[in-house]
Amino acid sequence: MDPARVAAVKISRLRRSALWLVLPTSAIALSTCSPRPSLLQRVQRAGVLKVAAINSPTVCYRGPFGEAGYECDLLAGLARKLKVRLDYRFVRNAAAAVDAVREGRAQLGAAGLNVLSRPQPGVRFAPPFLEVIQELAFRRGAPAPASLGDLQGTLVVVAGSEAAARLRELAAKYPQLRFRTTDDLSREDLLYQVAHGEIDYTVITSDLLAINQRYYPQLDSAFAIAAPERIGWALRDGPDSSLLHAVTDYLNSVSAQEMRRLRETYLEDNLDYLGVTRLAHDIQTRLPRYREQFEQAGRKYGVDWRLLAAIGYQESHWDPGAVSPTGVRGLMMLTTDTASLLDVADRTNPTQSIDGAGRYFTSLLQTLATVPQPDRTWLALAAYNMGFGHLQDAQSLVRSRGGNPDRWADVKQVLPLLTRQQVYRHLRLGYARGREAELYVTNVRSYYDVLTWTFRSHGGVGLALSADS
Repeated sequence: MDPARVAAVKISRLRRSALWLVLPTSAIALSTCSPRPSLLQRVQRAGVLKVAAINSPTVCYRGPFGEAGYECDLLAGLARKLKVRLDYRFVRNAAAAVDAVREGRAQLGAAGLNVLSRPQPGVRFAPPFLEVIQELAFRRGAPAPASLGDLQGTLVVVAGSEAAARLRELAAKYPQLRFRTTDDLSREDLLYQVAHGEIDYTVITSDLLAINQRYYPQLDSAFAIAAPERIGWALRDGPDSSLLHAVTDYLNSVSAQEMRRLRETYLEDNLDYLGVTRLAHDIQTRLPRYREQFEQAGRKYGVDWRLLAAIGYQESHWDPGAVSPTGVRGLMMLTTDTASLLDVADRTNPTQSIDGAGRYFTSLLQTLATVPQPDRTWLALAAYNMGFGHLQDAQSLVRSRGGNPDRWADVKQVLPLLTRQQVYRHLRLGYARGREAELYVTNVRSYYDVLTWTFRSHGGVGLALSADS
């Protein structure tokens, strides 16, 4: 071969070798120059937002169709906006939620956190969305103290809580103030003890006190111990503010009407248990419009139509246009997910709503097929209200106490315990509004009694109940 050509081939080979050596180096250089994705981008790419939350009626609890609660519902809206799912890490108390955010185990903390509290190193807060007041709770009928210096009895608060911190600050002003803290009891546990005379006082937020006054009307507030607190979510401090900005934008976009609806749903006494006189009037004026649909569903699913009608009255007072703040709607108040599961295309259509509810309630009865009647029905009603998983938790609790888990009277006794931390933290699904389920079953049974008296035969032939009968 020509020497010049040989030299040219060698040079070409050397160039190709040099190119292969340069390309990886260039790729590395390019990759190191690429900007690191922001926290918001990483959350959205993963499709998950990790939330440290406490199990509480004012924050988040497991409802019949998933997580529910004031902060949980707000977070659900955030997740929809960011197009991610929520991964809840339930922790013991508010301090643990803050720690989880500070240490990077969660990206957001939801635990009734006071954004005006003393500085929290490594944590910053999104804009507040709720205002509450720390109040001294006592049992109505006992002497009402005028100040913290007038307490005559035992004051107990949750360790690590905002209430405990406030009381320590106020001890300088009231040298005679004495209180103790507990790690074993929740705020609701302490309200239970006040209501039953086991302790004299506790300090509680106004929203949680209002919820528990539904169940313990003997609870009362003496006075506020501090200025109002503003509640918000915690995020990790640092130079990356992308997630904080996204949360802030979301909260600013939530309408005042939606915030008011959330408050009415979870924080105010909106349980409307009408008397027999009102029910008698509605039997005459409203029920005739939907009685045929109830009867059809009853025949189709083998359920007394009057029981389905009683459920419908509890849910909406037989109003097909009823809408709850959480998005359930229609005469039987079905959620979007439940309606989809039951193939209900239009929840506001009374026929579809009644048929879907009949199918769902029948499925609960079938799941409880080994339970004798009438307990099977009462247990199914409790599951209809709070979810079957929580009913199973209550039954396991009854079993552990030596009771009969298939007997409504025994299950009814433990339902209030599902709100007590020292109990629910050992249960599979945790906190549940057990007292509300108990009231739900009681109300449906009362309505059913009136309907069975009014329509004496199963087929519905009977006397119409008048207001003066």
